[in-house]
Amino acid sequence: MVSTNDLRTGLTIEVDGEVYSVVDFQHVKPGKGAAFVRTKLKNVRSGGVIERTFRAGEKVNRARMEKKEMQYLYRDGDSFAFMDNDSYDQFTLTLEQLGDNTDYLKENMNIYLLTCNGELIGIELPHSVELKVVAAEPGVRGDTASGVTKAATLETGLVIQVPLFVEEGDVVRVDTRTGDYLERA
Repeated sequence: MVSTNDLRTGLTIEVDGEVYSVVDFQHVKPGKGAAFVRTKLKNVRSGGVIERTFRAGEKVNRARMEKKEMQYLYRDGDSFAFMDNDSYDQFTLTLEQLGDNTDYLKENMNIYLLTCNGELIGIELPHSVELKVVAAEPGVRGDTASGVTKAATLETGLVIQVPLFVEEGDVVRVDTRTGDYLERA
């Protein structure tokens, strides 16, 4: 059990039988009445975000998330093969289980498998990955105003906005949380 006064971003809690991750929280002390905590919670299974208000000091169950390091091996249609780094056991996850995370998976990449009470919740990617640009339209000389971007297709099929100087064949670093271009690698 954890008190709502101790909530922090990234903490996983159980509310109404579902597992949520705290996205945002705010302690509110109105001039009249009792204090409360206003939160935004993200469902770790479905990805949906809800807003929930708790009384200050209220107790909620903390969800025990387990992380296990895995290595991504290959894709076979709609299934993705992973290997446990400790026991070398191999298993597959489906496209539905991984969701948008497949846009950042490269072969031999290490990821974390997240489980809660023995149930697969999802995967956790590194904060940034390096991917090769396979297609990018050429930057037009003279288009040098600040903040100008163009579309580029990466080796995983992901399309992102990059600065004009990025060309086909370059390797770029991409933020996996937002999908934004960070820098050339």
